[in-house]
Amino acid sequence: MSHHGVGPRAVMRSVAFLTAGVLAAPLLTACGEEDPAGRPAAGPDIAPAARDRIADGGTLRWAVDAVPETFNTFQADADPTSARVADAVLPSMYRLDAGGRPQVDTDYLESAKIVEREPRQVVLYKLHQEAVWSDGREIGAADFVAQWRALSGKDSAYWTARNAGYERIEKVERGANDLEVRVTFARPYADWKSLFSPLYPKQVTGTPDAFNDGARKKLNVTAGPFAVKDIDRKGGKVTLTRNPRWWGRQAKLSELVLRAVPRDKRAEALAKGEVDIAEIDSSQAQRVMLAGKEARGPEGSAGPRGSASPQGSGHVRGAAQGLGGPLAGVGGTLVQGGGAALTPAQSLRSWAIAHGSDEKAAGKETSARKKRRAALAEYSAQQSALRGFEVRRSLEPAFTQLALNGADGPLADERVRRAVARALDREELAALVLKPLGLPAAPVGSHLALSGQAAYADNSGALGGQDTDEARALLADAGWEEGGPLRETEKAAGAEGEKTAGSKEEKPEKKSEKKSEKKSDDAADKKAEKKTGDEDTYVVGDDNKPYETDDDSPLARDGKENAPGAYAPRGTRAPGDAARAPLAKNGKPLTLRFVLPSGPGTESLRTVGERIAVMLEQVGIRTEISKVADDSYFKDHIANGQYDLALYSWPTSAFPATDARPIYAKPVPAADGSLSIEQNYTRVGTNQVDQLFDQAISTLDESETRSLIRKADARIWAAAGSIPLYQRPQLYAARPHLANAGAFGFQTPVYEDMGFLKKGATAPESPTSK
Repeated sequence: MSHHGVGPRAVMRSVAFLTAGVLAAPLLTACGEEDPAGRPAAGPDIAPAARDRIADGGTLRWAVDAVPETFNTFQADADPTSARVADAVLPSMYRLDAGGRPQVDTDYLESAKIVEREPRQVVLYKLHQEAVWSDGREIGAADFVAQWRALSGKDSAYWTARNAGYERIEKVERGANDLEVRVTFARPYADWKSLFSPLYPKQVTGTPDAFNDGARKKLNVTAGPFAVKDIDRKGGKVTLTRNPRWWGRQAKLSELVLRAVPRDKRAEALAKGEVDIAEIDSSQAQRVMLAGKEARGPEGSAGPRGSASPQGSGHVRGAAQGLGGPLAGVGGTLVQGGGAALTPAQSLRSWAIAHGSDEKAAGKETSARKKRRAALAEYSAQQSALRGFEVRRSLEPAFTQLALNGADGPLADERVRRAVARALDREELAALVLKPLGLPAAPVGSHLALSGQAAYADNSGALGGQDTDEARALLADAGWEEGGPLRETEKAAGAEGEKTAGSKEEKPEKKSEKKSEKKSDDAADKKAEKKTGDEDTYVVGDDNKPYETDDDSPLARDGKENAPGAYAPRGTRAPGDAARAPLAKNGKPLTLRFVLPSGPGTESLRTVGERIAVMLEQVGIRTEISKVADDSYFKDHIANGQYDLALYSWPTSAFPATDARPIYAKPVPAADGSLSIEQNYTRVGTNQVDQLFDQAISTLDESETRSLIRKADARIWAAAGSIPLYQRPQLYAARPHLANAGAFGFQTPVYEDMGFLKKGATAPESPTSK
């Protein structure tokens, strides 16, 4: 788990109702006539094409975060690239469709079903008769037995990160013939379809030594459309090649190269032609889309998808409204220098200094102008190269949430947590992130599934929507009063109240860094007034000044000048009655420490966080915002409980009864006196939620499982430990003639169908461009 969204499998009216733990009956009923799961908010955007339109051969270069430390996805340090390699080279019994629902993978299975329910659950797998490992051996019961024993948790010699489901198995054995595998469960297991995906050969799982070390640095035996050809750790590449023993449809690509490229360097790598496809963040997506608009010319006309237009200017002037790159100034027009968005006033000041009588200042400014011109030339060249790419957009199977640490401080009171939730306009926050990207902007209604997934239902009514008056009433009921006497203190009243500004991990920025981030001298002065002794920490509500974003990205604005609903220009004062006077209790102000990441690619989180701070200010809650380094954000703050409020993402799973339980389980005291929280970093949980998860995982009736999951979600909403905000955008830059690859959404990639279109063939229009 992180704000990057690594999955948990790789690695919820009145105060009387709250006290009694009762929810309104309609929220807990089973499905009605209409399926509440609905449809996915956005489908895959992968430029789908039939195999006969794709050329045979070719190498696809795919940007990934790093060469994996291990190729064993069941180990603690497995990462998304470990899973990507496994998807391409190893068997999976089930794959996910576009709605995030498991479907039998017919390349490996003829069928899989429950054949006995009493006295024990028995699942019978019938394997594909041609399925073989790359060494020629048939895939069979021996591989299933070895994997069960390794992951059952009974032998501590196996260093496993997870064994969910495998510990419920009683035995695995050969069926009526070599193509059948019978799995008998000691206890009923609803999520049995999650097991044996991926399936490793017995050479990897047969012994502790092989499991712990054999698949860390290599995978000698595989059984997918691709096989591992080379692992170049020094060069940062993993090369996959066609598996000559593959019995399914032959892979269209000759090779698939996974190349390690840092996320903040991906636009540069694309421009240099080092990769053909890369997952990118919103700011990089804006650059690629801007380059594409320039390539189509001022009329915005576009040819068929998959064919590049020769039209377009060699620079990036005339940016479309709302698509501001790092060199964009007012209105998106290119003004000055590499990465420094100079306003016309700043440009005039620069010219005056460079031509002034102060020779020393003139020399420095002339040098700076030369650097800006060089950076401008480099940026313009990159923009020209980025015309050869398009952005494929969908929604990731993950959501961003506001986490409320209920361990101690004001948020230990459920009424205060609910007040925070009722102060939020979740629709506005979703639109803030998704609307500029052309994606559906609807708030997420469940902690345990997303729209389109089988277990989804919008249970947010268990907590209620935005209601400022209700939020203020809840705070008053909790004893927080306006205008009470305040003690002199600089400490937050929440879980971080013991921590002063300027802590070790929150070092002040260098002056040179601050200068490059200024939007104007006046804005910098205003922001400086908010600081509380640390350049990365400031209190919203201390000065009764209007909200300011920390960047000028499209996420901070509507993209249209003076459009209805657009936000006021920077510096516009809020109406006099907009901000609520700060609340206090027992002489302490209600101030919550809000921790946000500071690294590249997290601009949207910071923008959303600062908008949340303004919403909370309207009900009298002040926030002390601390921006911390990405590498310490999770381990030093979220996992350790050193925060009151935080933004991070959780993936959703096709198997929430298994995968989501550790995230929402009630913390319990450990033997050493500490609190065992599993993955529940909000420290908020209830016995009822635990019981509903236990029931859901033990029933073999799929509709009953879905009903129980929805009931659990309603109670999670009511507890207000975390507030789902929006589904994360999934953005890929890809060459237009690359087919069947891109933003997959819920869908499992089909690696054998990826490839480059034949000459003259065109891919369908992107669903997000319609």
